[in-house]
Amino acid sequence: MRGLRLLPGNIEFSFIPYRKIFFVISVLLVFSAIGLYIKNGLNYGIDFKGGILIEIKTIDGPANIKAMRSNLSNLGVGEIGLQEFGAPDEVLIRIQAQEGGEKAQQLAIGEVKKALGGDIEYRRTEFVGPKISDELFWNGVYAVSAAILAILVYIWFRFEWQFGIGAILALVHDVISTIGVFALFRLEFNLSTVAAILTIAGYSINDTVVVFDRVRENLRRYKSLPLSDLLNKSINETLARTIMTSVTTLLALTSLYVLGGEVISGFSFAMIWGVLVGTYSSICLAVPLLLYLKIERHSTSGASKSEEAAAE
Repeated sequence: MRGLRLLPGNIEFSFIPYRKIFFVISVLLVFSAIGLYIKNGLNYGIDFKGGILIEIKTIDGPANIKAMRSNLSNLGVGEIGLQEFGAPDEVLIRIQAQEGGEKAQQLAIGEVKKALGGDIEYRRTEFVGPKISDELFWNGVYAVSAAILAILVYIWFRFEWQFGIGAILALVHDVISTIGVFALFRLEFNLSTVAAILTIAGYSINDTVVVFDRVRENLRRYKSLPLSDLLNKSINETLARTIMTSVTTLLALTSLYVLGGEVISGFSFAMIWGVLVGTYSSICLAVPLLLYLKIERHSTSGASKSEEAAAE
């Protein structure tokens, strides 16, 4: 395994000289995402729009979700989602809110029960109203905002405030671009998507911290090296690790997207995009931004004076 590499360890790609091109690409991506959100909005799922929840248990063995989805798809009650809920014989059915008040909701529930037939135990039937769904939406917004704030504080204490600003700008870039992709392709935006965005935040910041750690080490070691060369050197020294991590993660996520079925397709797609854009932003956005944030080149700890002299 020691020899398993996607890139050689001594590569010298030029990232920093092309930073302005990367910045233009990122600005276009962010503004395009905002424009798509304003124009198209998001295709909110039942979690955020409200609807009917029915929890069932099949009597004669594991549930055949594919057959159930086929039976319910032509009822004319709008969007219907099914997913395994705990054991293989337990299923959670989500139906979009019906127009016409409580009577319309009861009619939709009756149609679903008729289509499913017998040998079904109905454990729970409830209606998620607009107020609850609105609370879920804002709770999701608060969760993402709190995560970004916590990451800023963490980077600030571990490194310096300049590193924190660079990391957060890259992270906001990743989150906004992910929302833009969902607006572009009209993919369902639900609580699973919020979970994916939070996971993307963690993945992206992990990549960024690895490169930042190498930048900090090199700042102590190469005191006379121009900052642009030092940043480029730091990116190249960690690039093989970054690419290997991203590729192996993408292999797993692609398998989930292709084989995981409809239930987790939105989550898997968001994660695939998040890994790609997170890798890009860590290398091409977060580190080049340090050139403009005036990081201090003093030695706080780490390499000894003799090591620093030898490195220079």
